[in-house]
Amino acid sequence: MSELGNDATALSRLSRAQLHEMLRRMIRIRLFDEEASRVREESIPGFLHNSIGQEGEIVGACMALRDDDYMTGNHRSHGHPIGKGAELAPLMAELFGKKTGVCGGKGGSMHLAVFRIGSLGESGIVGGSMPAAVGAALSARLRKTDQICLSFFGDGAANCGPFHESLNLAAVWKLPVIFLCENNGYAGCSPLAQTTAIADIAARSGSYGIPGLIVDGQDALAVYEAVSTAATRARQGNGPTFVEAKTYRYCDHQEDYVFAPYRPREEVNAWRARDPIVLFSNRLHESGYLDHGELDEIETQVRTEVAAALTFAKESPWPDSADLLAQLFV
Repeated sequence: MSELGNDATALSRLSRAQLHEMLRRMIRIRLFDEEASRVREESIPGFLHNSIGQEGEIVGACMALRDDDYMTGNHRSHGHPIGKGAELAPLMAELFGKKTGVCGGKGGSMHLAVFRIGSLGESGIVGGSMPAAVGAALSARLRKTDQICLSFFGDGAANCGPFHESLNLAAVWKLPVIFLCENNGYAGCSPLAQTTAIADIAARSGSYGIPGLIVDGQDALAVYEAVSTAATRARQGNGPTFVEAKTYRYCDHQEDYVFAPYRPREEVNAWRARDPIVLFSNRLHESGYLDHGELDEIETQVRTEVAAALTFAKESPWPDSADLLAQLFV
């Protein structure tokens, strides 16, 4: 197991356009989730888990993939397809339960799938999408492609059965899958120290014979470097890698749900002071890859996209009753 710091090599390997796209996708996740949270009570049925604060590790990881690579997410997963390049309007429509949503309104917030970009979907079951990621990697192996699959999961999932089964089988068969643990310190409202005996979940990777990397999840470039290393290893036939991104969600586990206070205010403030979008934009500015006018232009463009997505969702039709049995095997 190794710990990766702030790696500057990504700046030299990525073009100005790619760096701007990373920033654009991070801002898309932030503004999309802020708008979804704002309209949740009036327009979005069911639970809503946002990724505000975790944009750096999501986009850094997704930008290290190819367009034809696969990805699976978890219940906190609006950000994952956005990070992989999905359009906002069909995602927002899916949250609303509309016919024009990415799953025809049948999936909702915790079950988004966009096959066009390799996003195979998420699961409201903790750890539930990890075996699907292993299956996607096995499919790539059997079809003799060099595609890989990136599996996002949280620290809580590391204590569930699918975690063990997925890592074990991927290691035995040397499958091209990257296991990325979004360690935001809390499983629901339970702090990591109350549920897990070790501070670094990546330490478990060694027991499966899988290399483990620990990276600052608030640093998009550091995550990009870690996942790029893992992707190269997977494409060369050397099997899976475990990446633990230390990150933090700024909001509660889910929107509009009353929890007793469980996080120290000082802790929240300390993580907010390391906002991944601010850190990344400052880094680009200091390195000469971004000026203030370009930042304002990107944010304006994204605000326009989010507003258009909201209008699209509101004006889209509801599914028809005839759609209920469509796309079923039986």
